[in-house]
Amino acid sequence: MKILHITAAYKPAFIYGGPTMSVAMLCEELAGAGIESRVFTTTANGKTELPVATDTPVNIDGVPVRYFKRLTKDHTHFSPALLNAVWEHARDFDIIHIHAWWNLVSVLACGIALGRKVPVVVSPRGMLSSYTFGSRNMGAKSIIHKLMGKRYLDKSHIHTTSAHESRAVEKLLQPLSVTELPNFVKLDELRPEYTQPAESVFKLLFFSRIEEKKGLDILINALKTIDVPYHLTIAGTGDDAYINHLKTLAADVAGNITWAGFYGDDKFELLQQHHLLVLPSHDENFGNVVVESLSVGTAVLISENVGLAGYVLSENLGWVCQTNTASVSDAINNIAQNQHQQLAQIRQTAPGRVREHFTGTALAIRYIEFYRTILQK
Repeated sequence: MKILHITAAYKPAFIYGGPTMSVAMLCEELAGAGIESRVFTTTANGKTELPVATDTPVNIDGVPVRYFKRLTKDHTHFSPALLNAVWEHARDFDIIHIHAWWNLVSVLACGIALGRKVPVVVSPRGMLSSYTFGSRNMGAKSIIHKLMGKRYLDKSHIHTTSAHESRAVEKLLQPLSVTELPNFVKLDELRPEYTQPAESVFKLLFFSRIEEKKGLDILINALKTIDVPYHLTIAGTGDDAYINHLKTLAADVAGNITWAGFYGDDKFELLQQHHLLVLPSHDENFGNVVVESLSVGTAVLISENVGLAGYVLSENLGWVCQTNTASVSDAINNIAQNQHQQLAQIRQTAPGRVREHFTGTALAIRYIEFYRTILQK
């Protein structure tokens, strides 16, 4: 079986966060399971370009990756060279798997692959929901969707990463199939259980890209009505203007906040050193950081709009709130004052639990069976 993965950005373009890592992990796990996986991507790295070869495939952790130059330096990622390569090589593959949406690589490559009569899988990566249609560039998205997007997607198989995302997709589309499979999540080695220092400050962590969708403004406002001593660490980067807006919003509680900036592979130590990860997102198809946090034993408080909310509740690994200040504040107060035993239990049991569910051969086999089912159809 030969799978071509098409994505506008691939590692080491870590600036794009969790989706980039999720695609890479999938490709690496498939390669390790004996499935021939290749990647077509662009040199996108935010507003700059990756310093990589573009004239030949590059082996990235066991996966052959072909980088193509892009003409636009924004989220459209227009790359005629990549699209031409898709046209030339589409029929060399059994399935073409397209990751993300709302960029010219994904949308146009999907149309080309369908035109070449190759089965297509689209992983929207959270980009097909009512929230995304109501966010920025709503007009352009609606036009693309009506002109070609919906037609392409209805002829494709959709891969979602959570029940939350499946419901969102099914409200918008009538694709050939919708299949839910969780992300692979890259985790650190299993660490010794961390013992929090005997101190009275409740340590909160927000770890994500800093953008409106993530609900950081809700968390900052919630801090103003928390009844226990606390400290919030904010780890992540984003648009400078929006970060400055949030810092102004947080002026009254600035002494209780550390803006830590970007963290890379050292993030697991930071995650482990806090009592609670808080992610009050307005829309989140999965939430890799939820698994990363639980992998080191740190409990989570996430909004009901995070794809892993159902998993967190069913596995008793944290708490779920609504996307408003009162709900977040009430939850933090309750956890800090009344849930010490539950926090300790999560610290013991969560690391093994998430490794069983989001890593390893068993999950790779589920993806392979998914591809095989498509080919049988």
